Amino acid sequence: MKYLVLLCDGMADYPCDELSGQTPMKLAKKPNIDFCAANGEVGLIKTVADGFKPGSDVANLSVMGYDPRLYYTGRSPLEAASIGVKMDSSDIATRCNLVTLSDEENYENKTMVDYCADDISSEEAEELVKFLEEKLSEDDMHFYVGVSYRHCLVLKNGLGGKYEATPPHDISGRKITEYLPANERFLDLMKKSYKLLKNHPVNLNRVEKGLRPANSIWLWGSGNKSEMPSFESKFGLKGCVISAVDLIKGIGKLTEMQVCEVEGATGYIDTNFEGKAEAAVAAFKSGAELVYLHVEAPDECGHRFEAQNKIRAIEYIDERVLSRVKKYLDECGEDYKIMILPDHATPLTLKTHVSDPVPFVIYHKNCLVDSSVSSVNEDSAKATGIFVEEGSEMMSRFINK
Repeated sequence: MKYLVLLCDGMADYPCDELSGQTPMKLAKKPNIDFCAANGEVGLIKTVADGFKPGSDVANLSVMGYDPRLYYTGRSPLEAASIGVKMDSSDIATRCNLVTLSDEENYENKTMVDYCADDISSEEAEELVKFLEEKLSEDDMHFYVGVSYRHCLVLKNGLGGKYEATPPHDISGRKITEYLPANERFLDLMKKSYKLLKNHPVNLNRVEKGLRPANSIWLWGSGNKSEMPSFESKFGLKGCVISAVDLIKGIGKLTEMQVCEVEGATGYIDTNFEGKAEAAVAAFKSGAELVYLHVEAPDECGHRFEAQNKIRAIEYIDERVLSRVKKYLDECGEDYKIMILPDHATPLTLKTHVSDPVPFVIYHKNCLVDSSVSSVNEDSAKATGIFVEEGSEMMSRFINK
């Protein structure tokens, strides 16, 4: 038996005026996803446990079968694991976004223009983060390079401080005054970063090209070292993770799953969809029994209010990822299951995550059923009456039912 989890990040949505009161899931042409829905189980799942903010960290932990009430310590430690940062139990890791802030003289009066600095390239970002490490690091504090706008700051022996902060993608277009971190050291670092970065050659060059400068860091998502049992010991299957983002790859590494790197995987709609499909097929051929294939693109489109691109992202996942992997599974001679779902909704109208239950599909090749659902979306999934309240139990349901 082979198992594919196709995680379409942020795919679920709310009705949107720009889409004539429809959602991207309703408008997207997705014949392969809908085939699985028509012949499988369809329902809603609560991926964000009560008391947690609706982040991809908490939601993906749940979908992978790890109860965040037991295993979640913060977002950044998961990403730190992906980029190879070795943490002690007393260390604090913090997500370090490269963002674009407006140019008011007083830092506190600036506005969050862009949480990802126009999708700054990893090469440009690496130069900026290394520059910050050279100028701002101390014996107990270091910057680590990640991917695109997503990076990491680690504070040695940092337990006991106040580290809560608002994710920058939650405050797009807003003045940052009331969202600044309470931790004075972090705030001081952010202010210093602006002075260092605003006239850095990388940013001057970006401005000349009409791109937004990565003129400040934004620190959030702090937590201490995360410890989790391996996926194989928990579920008895050899697992593989495929993703463009450090968060998902970090969960994979911490749970001792194989983590595949895909050239050209960006986390946005220009990602290498075909490369991800090929990586999934290769993983199955090399012995993986479960592949967790994560696609970030719908989520990023939701954050940016790119309605048509969100529709396209769903269609690309269907056409360029699922169709290719399913073709291999159909021809491999083994029984298989596919689970398709978002980790959370990212409504275009809000440009951030929400905790609402999301649609799921489970398709089992040798156990076809009539779901009475011709096309899966937020409403058709709800209409089935099937509801999984504990998101962290879904993986066991998928594998064992």
